[in-house]
Amino acid sequence: MRSAPEKLVRLLRDEVELLGYELVAVELSGQGRGGMLLRIYIDHADGINLDDCVQVSHQVSGVLDVEDPIREKYRLEVSSPGLDRPLVEEAHFERFTGHKARIKTRVKIDDRHRFTGVLQGVEEHRVLLEDDGVLYRLPMDEIETARLVPEF
Repeated sequence: MRSAPEKLVRLLRDEVELLGYELVAVELSGQGRGGMLLRIYIDHADGINLDDCVQVSHQVSGVLDVEDPIREKYRLEVSSPGLDRPLVEEAHFERFTGHKARIKTRVKIDDRHRFTGVLQGVEEHRVLLEDDGVLYRLPMDEIETARLVPEF
């Protein structure tokens, strides 16, 4: 997941939380004819519906127009995190301890980039993930993407 600059995330977090939602993740990606894509994932204890996304989109659009943190042309997309929710912050990994996750690292750890297993929490800025009976300690700074694995 391509995270947005921290300044932009802080700006958006304030607005989203004022409306009573959790800001799960912010992605800023792409450049080309269509411009950039600013994707905001929001959540709420009662779930997210289309009206929630519209409300956040309207509020965030106004703030982005005033603050103008993105100089290029961009499209704004607001959505729920879905069943395969992205995990971005340490608090996300803690919150979903006991759940199955898929993690891709930037560098090889134990000769691999991809891990799928059960989250065991966070310790000293390392995500603990049990995969096939082995406990891996994956540095937060080296995690490229992480998502929950839906289990039915």
